[in-house]
Amino acid sequence: MSLSKNKIKYIQSLKDKKNRMEHGTFVAEGLKTVSDLLCSCHCQLIAGLPEAIKQINLPENVEEIVLATEDELKKATFFKTPPPIIGVFYQPTANIVDLDLKTNLVLALDGIQDPGNLGTIVRLADWFGIEHIFCSDDSADIYQPKAVQSTMGAIARVKICYVNLFDFLSEKTGIPIYGTFLEGKNIYQTPLAGHGVVVMGNEGNGIRPDVQSLISEKLYIPNYPPHRPTSESLNVAVATAIVCSEFRRR
Repeated sequence: MSLSKNKIKYIQSLKDKKNRMEHGTFVAEGLKTVSDLLCSCHCQLIAGLPEAIKQINLPENVEEIVLATEDELKKATFFKTPPPIIGVFYQPTANIVDLDLKTNLVLALDGIQDPGNLGTIVRLADWFGIEHIFCSDDSADIYQPKAVQSTMGAIARVKICYVNLFDFLSEKTGIPIYGTFLEGKNIYQTPLAGHGVVVMGNEGNGIRPDVQSLISEKLYIPNYPPHRPTSESLNVAVATAIVCSEFRRR
């Protein structure tokens, strides 16, 4: 069976958020990302070169497997260079009912707009053993192709949930809520708990005022050497890496 025009059209339609939401699916490309997702997500369709299909462990719940040609994959892919395999997966539902923030460290993202930044942050969270990320409703869609690709498979292990961030944080009484600010305390000199919420803000505007009002500990990543003229700010994904590393170092 080849990858039909209708299936190519369907895969391509999932580039648009409205279609992803309508079908409840998303696209993943490449051997590693597809292989990782097969371990955690229900798969609707796998399309790949015969030699690529042989390299992955296919669970029984894959609904359809199609042996595709390079030309067919080139028409289906979202990227310039076609991968050897493409998968269509159902979007998982994040269950946060049993999440105890008195023992877990989680990330909260306030208005992150760039899909590449979002995907990189998911990858960082996976590296530092952070299993839950809460995104404001206006953050980029984690199932956007660039975001999925940027996670490098970490989307299979990190649970992402979209929430009204102000309401979500308002309910977290007695839980430390951290955020990064230019006027915050030096992160390297400030006591840090091993649990709670770390809020990272929008690329251009930082953390919005209503969410700022809920933050109990403002942190600052100092430049080096102090008082030397330098860049205005760090990329949000880079800042997230530094913050997560310091929390885990403690």
